[in-house]
Amino acid sequence: MKFLTFLTDLPDNVLGRALREGRRPAMVAFGFSLVSNVLYLALPLYTYQVYGRVLTSQSQATLWSLTLITLFVFIISSVIDDFRARILINYGVALDQRVSGRVFSSLFDAAVRGGAGARAQALRDLDQFRQALTGIAAAAFFDVPWIPVFLGVLFIIDPLIGVVTLIGAAILVMLAIAQARATQSALKEANDAALRSYAFTDAALRNGEVVRAMGMLPTLGQAWARHRAVTIERGAAASEASNFYTDAIKAVRMGMQVLTIGLGAFLILKGSIHPGMLFANMILVSRALQPIEKIVGSWDPLNAMYRAYLRLNQLLETAEAPAAATALPRPLGKLSVEGVNFAPPSVQRLVLSGVNFTIEPSEVLGVIGPSGAGKSTLARLLVGIWKPLNGVVRLDGADVFTWDRADFGRYVGYLPQDTELFAGTVRNNIARFREGVTDEEVVAAAQLAGVHELILRMPKGYDTDVGEGGTVLSAGQRQRVGLARCLLGNPAFVVLDEPNANLDAEGEDALMRAIDAMKANGATVVIISHKPGVFRAADKMLVLRDGRVELFGPRDQVMARLVKPAQPQAPAAEVRAVEGGR
Repeated sequence: MKFLTFLTDLPDNVLGRALREGRRPAMVAFGFSLVSNVLYLALPLYTYQVYGRVLTSQSQATLWSLTLITLFVFIISSVIDDFRARILINYGVALDQRVSGRVFSSLFDAAVRGGAGARAQALRDLDQFRQALTGIAAAAFFDVPWIPVFLGVLFIIDPLIGVVTLIGAAILVMLAIAQARATQSALKEANDAALRSYAFTDAALRNGEVVRAMGMLPTLGQAWARHRAVTIERGAAASEASNFYTDAIKAVRMGMQVLTIGLGAFLILKGSIHPGMLFANMILVSRALQPIEKIVGSWDPLNAMYRAYLRLNQLLETAEAPAAATALPRPLGKLSVEGVNFAPPSVQRLVLSGVNFTIEPSEVLGVIGPSGAGKSTLARLLVGIWKPLNGVVRLDGADVFTWDRADFGRYVGYLPQDTELFAGTVRNNIARFREGVTDEEVVAAAQLAGVHELILRMPKGYDTDVGEGGTVLSAGQRQRVGLARCLLGNPAFVVLDEPNANLDAEGEDALMRAIDAMKANGATVVIISHKPGVFRAADKMLVLRDGRVELFGPRDQVMARLVKPAQPQAPAAEVRAVEGGR
């Protein structure tokens, strides 16, 4: 019954607040349930009158009057039930509008922090939670408080009937609880294994070319099959236990129907009740037990709803809360890295340690170092993707991590090492899918990146669809379109991580012209690369090794130290200038 307890212990996050706001529509729906259940008493009253008065008086007028009145009552009851359903559905829509955006952003927050839960499954969880919370299964709970009303009517008719119905209801509840305890663990294990299986399959599909080229399908299939086997085995165990209790509940329900008829006939023979109450008893007993039966029949969806709620709550609780930030003016481009230490989640050692350096507006900084030195990690810190464990990265004095993301993105360009494009047109990708970006701005960014002519040679020019992940384009084309996206709006601060990794000679020439143009436009540029040729426009160089700054200073002096390490050391004052920040 854990899915009943979460409503009384709501977290202080956007999901908890949305659920608290749902208490008012829930109370309105509860009021509609009251009227609907009271009106339902018209059916047993109708059967009693038919068998008690019409059949004895033989009055057709009475029969038609009672029938029309009862039909009218049930039309009203149906309208009320429809209103209740609409209230719950509209609340579900409002909940989704309130929560879905935060779930979506939390997914990306988890993804950039390396979270294992960064899967689109969270959006499916939200759909499942919303549908179950506002669907037929949850609506049955609104009828539960009226079970005592129908039991009370049965006790008034005859205490024996009331006692038998109460015992039957208690048995159904106990069987439902036993069913939940018997299936909960197996269902959770099956669901977790299924999620791992889906995630594993998604990863394999994203790397389908590698899988096929290196013959990895059989071994990956075996790993997938292990997850699948757990899903099937635990799911089968849960189904077996569920079917056992479902059959037991069905037997109890049918037994109650037989007992109701038999007990009613016995009381009629004794003269304790009127013969017209025989079918009225059956209807009242069925109505009293109906909410329990509905809940039992919806047990799996309700448990799935609870598990979805737990995953959503965990995602929202671990995500970084959006910081309230004042809109800042376009930065000049002064970058300062102050005592930065960083280690990714679940990594024990520091990837960056004691990093300090400053570059002035309009300067170009080249960052070089061996693989694993922390260069890409530094790039992510510079654009505020990750938050340092200690220290701070500032752009014009403002912390880049706490800067409002949408505001920050208008002034900053970032080209990651692995360029990913989104399904859509070339134009939409360059425009970052923003509304209000003009064609002139898109073309200007493409021209600045030196990719305008290449785009015009594509089948539909800027309206060419790049496909899922940009698969229609080559790696070099994706990188050049990614550079144009990076340069949209003439950003004041640009970080390029291995921008020439997939470029041919034409692409590299276009990249160098773009860097020169950015510098001429007053942008501050950070270039990370293994290829020294891309640093020809750099004013300063930074050498990273094992997460620490080994050299930092004017480009020519640092490059001289790298190219001629065996020559005598420079004077002490000059070495400090070159190695400042070491």
